[in-house]
Amino acid sequence: MRPVLPTTLRQAVLRRAPAKGRFSSSSSEAAQQKAKEALGSAQKNAGKALESVVKFLGPVGQRASNLLGAYREPVVYNLSVAREVLKQIYRTEGLAPPSLSTVQTAYKSLWSQATNPTYLREIAGNGQLARVGVYAVEAYGIFKIGEILGRRSLVGYDLH
Repeated sequence: MRPVLPTTLRQAVLRRAPAKGRFSSSSSEAAQQKAKEALGSAQKNAGKALESVVKFLGPVGQRASNLLGAYREPVVYNLSVAREVLKQIYRTEGLAPPSLSTVQTAYKSLWSQATNPTYLREIAGNGQLARVGVYAVEAYGIFKIGEILGRRSLVGYDLH
């Protein structure tokens, strides 16, 4: 007499196994091929990106690269894949920086509001002046942080 459990398990596994070729199509094969090509180009671009970063950062970049150790390749690969994905999003969404005329009109409207005394009285009356003040402090703080990073020193320039 044969045990029932192995036969039952075998039948359950066979029932759950996907049919070979039932769901396969040429579009999935094309997608797989396209994914392989994208992976190959991402790896090639990762190598180029690593070389350019090493050249740009010099000894500081080399030390940072040594600190990453075994994680260096996965980090570089993931960054290059993220860059490629963002590039695809940028292209498909049709994203573009604003035109010069758009920037000019935005700054003209801001300047006209800032120099208009009636507008300033109006925002002071309805409490929006505090909001504008907070925005100004945020912008100044971001500017100062950028300045500190640019100087690479918290106070003054490092003269050594």
